[in-house]
Amino acid sequence: MDIEKIRDAVDSRFDSWEIYYHKEREKKFETKERQICGIEIKEEEGVALRALKDHRMAFTYTYDQDNAPELLLKNALALMPLMERDDDRFFPEKQGEYPAFSLYDDESLKIDDEQKTSLLIDMESVIRDYDKRIVTVRNCELQEIEFMTKIINSKGLTAEGSKTLYVISAYCVAKDEDEVSWYDWSWSHTLKELEWEKLAKSIAEKTISFLSGKQIDTGIYEGILAPQAACDILGILSDAFLAENLYKNKTRLKGKDNTKCFSGNLTIIDSGAHGIESFSFDGEGMPTQENLVVERGHFETFLYDSYYGQKCGFMSTGNSTRSGIKEPPKCGPRGMFIKQGERDISNVLSNGIVIEELMGTHTANTITGDFSLGAGGFIYKNRVKTPFQGVIFSGNVFELLRNVKEVGNDLKFYGVFGSPSLFIEGIKISGK
Repeated sequence: MDIEKIRDAVDSRFDSWEIYYHKEREKKFETKERQICGIEIKEEEGVALRALKDHRMAFTYTYDQDNAPELLLKNALALMPLMERDDDRFFPEKQGEYPAFSLYDDESLKIDDEQKTSLLIDMESVIRDYDKRIVTVRNCELQEIEFMTKIINSKGLTAEGSKTLYVISAYCVAKDEDEVSWYDWSWSHTLKELEWEKLAKSIAEKTISFLSGKQIDTGIYEGILAPQAACDILGILSDAFLAENLYKNKTRLKGKDNTKCFSGNLTIIDSGAHGIESFSFDGEGMPTQENLVVERGHFETFLYDSYYGQKCGFMSTGNSTRSGIKEPPKCGPRGMFIKQGERDISNVLSNGIVIEELMGTHTANTITGDFSLGAGGFIYKNRVKTPFQGVIFSGNVFELLRNVKEVGNDLKFYGVFGSPSLFIEGIKISGK
C-alpha cells in the first residue's frame, strides 16, 4: 500500500491529518487427539485516516490497496460536515527518539511448521498423560502473529515498528465423581521463550486438583488471589485510572492525587514496555513511557492520551490504544501491573482460601468498584487443601485493595494486565 500517495491525496484538503498503516499475518495451529486438526492463515493490510478541518475530525479506513487514496479522501470529506466541532482535537508534534525494544524475532519465523506442530502435539500429550482422569483436551492452539505498524501525521511525526508474538493455550477437562475444567494460556515474543511444557503441566495439575470441589461456608476469609484472578481485579480497577473517566466524572479517584487510596503494599505501574501489547509507541505515535500510577498505596497519576490530556491540562502519558484500523485510538492501559514483592507467599496460609478463577468480571461496576463474581479455588484448614466451587465472591475493588497484606513474587501477565499473588484480608464469600 502506497502511503505516500495517500499523503499526497489528503495533504492539501485538511487542516491536519494522521495516517495509520497496519499489516498483519497470523498463523494458527490446533491439535485434537494428538494430531493437527487445523492450520489457519489470516493476512490483512489496511490503512486508517483521521482528518481535521475547522476543528471537526473525521475517521475512515480501508483495506482496498489499489484505491486507498481516493476512498479515504472521499469518505473523510463526506463525513466531515456531520462531525461536531471540538477545539481540543489535534495531532501530536514530531517526537524525538523512541525506546528500543526486542519485540521482533526473525529466527522464530524461519522455524518450519513441522517443528511448531510437533511442539503443540507434545504439549497436548503432556496434558493428556498427566492423569487418566483427564478425558478431554480442547483448544490446544499455537498462534504466530507478525505485524508492522506505521503512523505519520501532518505535524512531522513518523513512528514505525514491527513485532512477533506467540500465544499458546489449552482447555482441559477431567472427570471422576464430578467433571471439572481449566483453561490457561501464555505468550512470548519468541518461540524459544514460550514455556509450553511448564504451561501444559500447570493446566493438567490444576484441572485434577479441582476434582471433588464443594461449596464452602458463607463468611469473611483471609486468603490469596492467584495471579489470574488478581489480573481480573486489576482489570476492573483500571478504568478508574483513565483520563477519559476523569473528564467524564466516572472515577472515584477524582481529586485523590497524592492520597493514600490503597494498601501501602501496592505499587501499580502502567508501561507500554510490558504486557502482550508492548510496543515502542502508542496508538497515535507518542513514545512509550513508564507511569507510576500508585506508589505504596498512594494514587499518583491518571493516564492520558493526547486528547484527554488536552482537555484536562496534562501531557500525554503514552496511553493511546488501538485495536486495529477499524476503530480510532482511545485512552486505555498499555501494560498495567502490580509490582511484585520479594518472596513466595503460596505457602503462608494455614487457614484461609486461595481464589484461582473469577467468572463474570464484565458485570462489575467500574465506576463504583462494586462486584459480585463467581469464584473457584481452594480452602485451607490446618494446612489441608481442599477445592471449592460454586460460590460468589463479592465486595468493592477499592476496599479489597486496601486490605492487601502482602504481595508475592510470582508476577504474571494476562494480556495487558499483570499481577503476582495477593494476600488479602476480608474476602467476602457467599456459599452454603
